[in-house]
Amino acid sequence: MLTRVKTAVASLMGGVMAGGSNGDHPGGPELPLKFPYSRPEFLGLSADEVECSADHIARPILILKETKRLPWATGYAEVINAGKSTLNEDQACCEVLMLKRRPLESSGPNRNPAARRRSSLPNGEGLGLRDGSDGSEDLTFHYWALFDGHAGSGAAVMASRLLHHHIALHLQEVMEILCTPNLQPPTCLDEEPVNHLLSATSNRALSRAASLRGAAGAPGSPSAPPPTRFFTEKKVSQESLVIGAIENAFKDMDVQIEKEKASFNISGGCTALMVACLQGKLYVGNAGDSRAIIVRAGEVIPMSSEFTPESERQRLQFLAYMQPHLLGNEFTHLEFPRRVQRKEVGKRMLYRDFTMSGWWSCYHHIVHFPLVFPSGSDARVLATIGVTRGFGDHNLRVHDSNIYIKPFLSCCPEVRVYPLSQFEHGADDVLILGTDGLWDVLSNQEVAEAVTGFLANCDPDDQHRYTMAAQDLVMRARGELKDRGWRITNDRLGSGDDITVYIIPLMYGNKQN
Repeated sequence: MLTRVKTAVASLMGGVMAGGSNGDHPGGPELPLKFPYSRPEFLGLSADEVECSADHIARPILILKETKRLPWATGYAEVINAGKSTLNEDQACCEVLMLKRRPLESSGPNRNPAARRRSSLPNGEGLGLRDGSDGSEDLTFHYWALFDGHAGSGAAVMASRLLHHHIALHLQEVMEILCTPNLQPPTCLDEEPVNHLLSATSNRALSRAASLRGAAGAPGSPSAPPPTRFFTEKKVSQESLVIGAIENAFKDMDVQIEKEKASFNISGGCTALMVACLQGKLYVGNAGDSRAIIVRAGEVIPMSSEFTPESERQRLQFLAYMQPHLLGNEFTHLEFPRRVQRKEVGKRMLYRDFTMSGWWSCYHHIVHFPLVFPSGSDARVLATIGVTRGFGDHNLRVHDSNIYIKPFLSCCPEVRVYPLSQFEHGADDVLILGTDGLWDVLSNQEVAEAVTGFLANCDPDDQHRYTMAAQDLVMRARGELKDRGWRITNDRLGSGDDITVYIIPLMYGNKQN
């Protein structure tokens, strides 16, 4: 086992072993692609231009040809890796979606919303989400997303085509509540929402009947005896409904990838970072190691946190402790400062488990490889993968074994909310999204200073300034090709990974609201 793991670790490339584990399973190369590989549609590239962009030596930086292709004069730039993979495995998507209320006959007590969604999975066509508005009942939201693929681009391409449709479907479930600020979400969504414009007596009767109907002595029932106890309900905000819609959309996206791998070749997995602007708020959802920051008046506001084997060590260890069979009798949930050697078996060793942030010692009797090892940016789960959240990877296994990685991976995002409408933003206040190729070599502060400094030298009325700032940022992270590889400021090693960046000016969000 140790020899096998050593070989696997030595062959790591970009977070996943070159030998991978997408071998004998449905969804292999003999099946058709779910979606063909391409670069983002808004770039407007021809087939020849896509081919030329995959130059690992020159590494040309791709930018928007026309700023009107993206809303809010959003800036975008990308560059391919230095040879880690044949294709650029980053993907991006940007949409303006118009939601319409569901027809009344499409919902009811006999139809489960999740079952209704999954009975007809989105395919990216014919959903009519971008139709023009024909009434005040429509709801518009802006959407940006980045997907960082690994071990193939299939999952990233599919997620870039479909995740926003899943989010839209979930938002439609609660659209009536979202479109009416004075409605409080009822406990049972098959009931009428609570209208705060009603009298206190009517309002109380409706809310109790909606949430407690069927319970003996429910308050608000004319024939009910006086209540003998108080019923308490948690307050559910509209904001939390949007967060729940995003979280469940991520789950449905991962389920769809898993289901369709039986019929299509959907390779690898991907991280996901998305932003939705809805009703004066920015919702930033992250599952993986991409990152989002807001730069406002020179201040850096982190809008995401990375999910890596180190940051999620305790969650991973707890899962392994509760379900040790997932480790295949070849790994241990305990963490050690270094690999335990056979001559040290039976001796006291420093360790920590899922309950500990510090270290302690115990007698160790078995030589198993740690679940998370080594540390820092080199940390891997089961000596295989360097990210712990995202889509896909359903068939990923430890090299030369039947130990699956997927049980330790999560598709659930962390969603943070920024109250966009509560602040007045200037032309230099921006939201920056970037895949890990950017953040591996530049810190939050370095990125903020680079973007702020670049924008300060541009005409505030020039809508190309954000695209040019994105290009400059990618160039800073890529660096220049020298005798000793790609180098950036102070002769530091530049990023050899795919790099993708959005720069989104926030003042347009204020104008929209």
